[in-house]
Amino acid sequence: MTWYLLLIGLVVLERLAELVTARRHRAWSLAQGGREYGRGHYPAMVALHTALLVGCVVEPLAADRPFVPVLGWSALAVVVAAQALRWWCVASLGPRWNTRVLIVPGLPLVERGPYRLLRHPNYVAVVMEGLALPLVHTAWLTALGFTVLNLALLRVRIGCEEAALTDGGRLRAPSSFHASGTRR
Repeated sequence: MTWYLLLIGLVVLERLAELVTARRHRAWSLAQGGREYGRGHYPAMVALHTALLVGCVVEPLAADRPFVPVLGWSALAVVVAAQALRWWCVASLGPRWNTRVLIVPGLPLVERGPYRLLRHPNYVAVVMEGLALPLVHTAWLTALGFTVLNLALLRVRIGCEEAALTDGGRLRAPSSFHASGTRR
């Protein structure tokens, strides 16, 4: 269990690094004339992601969940892949990446990195991690609860992003997508 707590601690540190990065990127976006959208759902997103990390610690301890090697190691591999995808998204978006929805008028959509393949790759990483991180130590209730609530929240969040991009006059499918939204 000690190594799992260390893993959760590392994820907490990673989240703090994201917040520092987001704060710096927010300042850049606002200096460029950026506008923030969807402030109303942001507190719910923060609460849900905090609850995920708390649940990852509390459930295995309170329910005396065992480490199941085949599940735990597989889930850990998914967590690592999710982190790699997340930071690929951050690197691809550069100063435009944020935990908030910020749109700088006049900038085209990013179509490099994972964005040339997927419309919202960062949320793929969030879904992967939210399901896998608790399962590293068989916290299946946390995995299930987070996943269900996160899917509802992502519906709001993605709708907000799509509306913000439309408002910014830049909404269009990346070149690897048909107008119907399906990949070529």
